[in-house]
Amino acid sequence: MSRPARPTRRAAAPLALVALAALGLSACTDKADASANASGGAGGPITVQADDTTCALSATTAKAGTVTFDITNAGTKVNEFYVYAAGDRIVSEVENITPGLKRQLKVEITEPGTFQTACKPGMVGDGIRGDFTVTGTAVAGSADQKVAKAISDYRAFVATESDKLLAGTQEFVAAVKAGDVAKAKQLYPTARLPWETIEPVAESFGDLDPRIDGREGDNPTFSGYHRLEKDLWVSGLQKDSGQVADTLLADVKQIVTKSKGVTPTALTIANGAKALLDEVATGKITGEEERYSHTDLWDFRGNLQGSQSALETLRPVVTERDAALQKALDSRFAELNQLLESHRVDGRFVSYTTLTDADLKALTVSLDALSEEVSKVPAVVETK
Repeated sequence: MSRPARPTRRAAAPLALVALAALGLSACTDKADASANASGGAGGPITVQADDTTCALSATTAKAGTVTFDITNAGTKVNEFYVYAAGDRIVSEVENITPGLKRQLKVEITEPGTFQTACKPGMVGDGIRGDFTVTGTAVAGSADQKVAKAISDYRAFVATESDKLLAGTQEFVAAVKAGDVAKAKQLYPTARLPWETIEPVAESFGDLDPRIDGREGDNPTFSGYHRLEKDLWVSGLQKDSGQVADTLLADVKQIVTKSKGVTPTALTIANGAKALLDEVATGKITGEEERYSHTDLWDFRGNLQGSQSALETLRPVVTERDAALQKALDSRFAELNQLLESHRVDGRFVSYTTLTDADLKALTVSLDALSEEVSKVPAVVETK
């Protein structure tokens, strides 16, 4: 069930899109057709043929608007596909593309600029990159009042979860600095829970994400939640644990302020909901995320709740445009929630290490079925 460790932490949500200064990395293999091409235009979706050594796009330019990438993994390794904006901020992404699988990614870009695309065979490293140019401009947002309400509701959800993250982290940090190991261990998974609900948003702010949530080996400087996790469960509190805790709290305060200023679109909300389920598939259900505390099911809970809450804001839009899909989403979320909650004892999730192979298989099957339905939402809510 394990996946290879990833040298850099996932980052960035698809929020304000700005032009990207070219970074000079051009390993992507570009096929002959490099003409302007965007979903809904004359050219149709841009195809991405990914394998273990190449990342071939059918076009490397597109007109502003909703750009659709149809990605096929023709290699032997699990792959990912990314669109980056300035500063390596992730505009959008799809993870966990298994060999032979096809996935679609819709990205709304309303301003011209140079971006980058990347495939990551094995889901490691910077990936096989190439420049991608967007020309012209497009109207931002949607005239659909249900979409506007969804965006407003999602911003309110993010603000609420951000406040919970700050409050929980303050309490956790206080326990660490007081040397109260038992209390800090008790608070650790619940303090992180709001982070997991808004992870695609929280990851959008450059170095803050790896500093707050990077795992050992992700970065030269191991800090944040997972450094304290190791101190609490493995190494014992260190001389600098209090300092690490102070830095964590300062970084979380920055994330909270920044998160409340995001301006999502219906597409970014939908893509974020799918990204949260991909997070479960690649880090939580594998037991990779919480390698010292084994509190992965709490993170699973946060990601699942975040995905469901994001899509709940879009419910009026999805129900109006595809009622059958909304019914399927409700059914799949209910099934996985029930399965996950069966692993609580006295209100707290059991250790990941107590799960049997049959438990993990059941969770994986249910997660995959839900992910399949959630992957259909972007095409339903995109700006028409």
